Amino acid sequence: MLMSTISTTTSTISSSAAGAVSMTTPIGLPEYGVLAVIALILLLSAKEIMSVSEKWNKRLDSSLNMTTLPLLVSFAAIVIFKISEII
Repeated sequence: MLMSTISTTTSTISSSAAGAVSMTTPIGLPEYGVLAVIALILLLSAKEIMSVSEKWNKRLDSSLNMTTLPLLVSFAAIVIFKISEII
């Protein structure tokens, strides 16, 4: 009885280890960088359009700045990485 329990446990552990998936990612940019660039373009366009509207105020300006600045940093990182990949 004990021997069958040990062999069942051992076979279960070995089959789980065989089905394990690596949790590491390769070095590089994620495939969703295009979505970040599209979001940046849309937010910058919205900022330009809203700036001529009568609804424009300081709070809306700071809100759009808070969303575009991280995307600008991401965009710069994407461009630098792509250029270094070519060189």
